[in-house]
Amino acid sequence: MPYSDIIRSPEGIPNLNYKTWSKQNLSSRFLSATAGIFALISVLPLLAVLIYILIKGIGGINLALFTELPPPPGLEGGGIGNAIIGSIIVTIIAGCIAIPVGVGGGIYLAEYSNGRGFSQFIRFGANVLAGVPSIIAGVFVYGIIVSTRLIFGATFSAIAGGIALSVLMLPTVIKTTDEGLKLVSDDLRRAAFGVGASRFVTVSQITLPTAFAPIATGVVLSIARASGETAPLIFTALFSPFWPEGIFEPIATLSVLIYNFSALPYEAQIELAWSASFILVFFVLLLNLSARWLGRLTKG
Repeated sequence: MPYSDIIRSPEGIPNLNYKTWSKQNLSSRFLSATAGIFALISVLPLLAVLIYILIKGIGGINLALFTELPPPPGLEGGGIGNAIIGSIIVTIIAGCIAIPVGVGGGIYLAEYSNGRGFSQFIRFGANVLAGVPSIIAGVFVYGIIVSTRLIFGATFSAIAGGIALSVLMLPTVIKTTDEGLKLVSDDLRRAAFGVGASRFVTVSQITLPTAFAPIATGVVLSIARASGETAPLIFTALFSPFWPEGIFEPIATLSVLIYNFSALPYEAQIELAWSASFILVFFVLLLNLSARWLGRLTKG
């Protein structure tokens, strides 16, 4: 509406009375309602999955579920204690590999590189690796480590599974470390250099602690992604119906247990698969909530 067409009072003051049924307000309400409907639709799949898994899985939660081994096919009772411990072991191995390497790579990109050549290649590689299907990481580690018995003659093992998951974690850790360090003000760096601090001291004692929250957020998100993967572990860690015997032996994990048991025609195993699904979803949800909390620390 042109400025000259604005309705004015006799005193010349613009009439800003809100007109509920005006064309502009009706259009605004329609667009707001449409956006709200689409937002609700986008959340419905998540709510449906969470509610369905809650209904199916929470009934099987008991102490035996965490302390006993899975029963043989067709028998009742038992638990998934070996898979819970196995998932923790494999995730710890993946974190011990991916976190130091990823944080180190992010530090190099943000603090030591000149933004050209090799650093561009690393950023491009991290972006490509972030989009690689997880099964490709599993096949890669299978071909390099499992089939060749490269690590102490072991084939399927927890350490092979951890290496496969670390490949999936690396891009997230590298990118969040790089971006987190870029958020640190250059004034802090210049002040440190001004008092004679070396670049190593500046990074280790100033910029890295300052960027702790965004880096930790990326680490938590990468762990959340890795902990729910199945395909890489089928090719690397395989499965075991027994308690973990070492990192160089096949090991049970929650995601592979769900995959195996859900295909069996036995009600007891299917119920264990639902309970394992509930535990895994709860764990991933807890990690994501932790990441959001760390993100709020960054904004604060």
